[in-house]
Amino acid sequence: MDSITYTGADEAILHKVAHPAANSHALHVSASEQHVHVHPHEVPADQSRVMSLSLWVAVVLLVVKVTAAVLTGSSAIYSDAAESVTHVLAVAFAAWALRFSHKPSDETHHFGHDKVSFLSSGFEGAMISAAALLIVYEAGRQAFVGGQIESMGLGMLLTAAAAVVNLFLGSALVRVGKKRDSALIRANGHHVLADVWTSAGVLIALVLVQATGWKWWDPICAVLAAGKLLWTGGKLMRESFGGLMDEADLQIEKELRDCLDAESAERGLSYHNLRHRHSGRTHWVEFHLVFPDRTGLGEAHEIATIIEGKVAALLGPEVRVISHLEPRSAEEVEHHWELR
Repeated sequence: MDSITYTGADEAILHKVAHPAANSHALHVSASEQHVHVHPHEVPADQSRVMSLSLWVAVVLLVVKVTAAVLTGSSAIYSDAAESVTHVLAVAFAAWALRFSHKPSDETHHFGHDKVSFLSSGFEGAMISAAALLIVYEAGRQAFVGGQIESMGLGMLLTAAAAVVNLFLGSALVRVGKKRDSALIRANGHHVLADVWTSAGVLIALVLVQATGWKWWDPICAVLAAGKLLWTGGKLMRESFGGLMDEADLQIEKELRDCLDAESAERGLSYHNLRHRHSGRTHWVEFHLVFPDRTGLGEAHEIATIIEGKVAALLGPEVRVISHLEPRSAEEVEHHWELR
């Protein structure tokens, strides 16, 4: 709640008081308050379902790709199978992280556990990058050692089937991740779609080898697929680092400032010290609202609640909005936030 003092007998006047436990007004909007029948600390059914499906599909497709690699002896298919090994490890870690991220706050984790989502997406990025390096090594070895590619028709069929399954699964994961604003689910979706690129490279390699008889197409396409994987893995690790470091989303900041500008202008107020971050599952927003000195407590509380609700509506079902109320005569701006 806002901290106030009474400076008159008839009216409560806003006045900033240094009290660490009681100098801000907060609004928490969670899935339970949006009339979604999910306990706030349980994994939403769509996320749990799609992650379980991702894990089981990853295991099945690993078996399929290893079988295709053994039957054909293709370095491109071996590279695809190698990527699938890292994919199974990454999905298993992501499935654990998804459950862990929904644990409630406790005595030592006051802001919850959802930042593990960024750790998971970074791990997925690292696994993708490791697979890419393994692919380059295997392609080089095959190119110089040589080897006969056999059963190309069966290898192409198995690889194409795996690619189609991953295309639909990856698209579903990205869609759910965007809907739930989950970095963890989105990262897993991009990992699955990266697997599609690897499979596409395998198919192109086998088609070219079969059409031209030139076996160098096999390692060349494997290396090209590895390049795509390195780009995807690096991007995921970069995003993970940004999330762990509370990097602000500039588009969200613009939307927040547009909202606060409009709401403040309409009510003759001002604001400053806007800060925001995303912790993997929850948006956190805080700002200071500046009121005329003789604004009553009840009125200020009501206005702050309305503005917080407007801000929360911009950011989806999981958001915490904290506003600190100040009288104009005691306004104190932290200029390093306002001059960015």
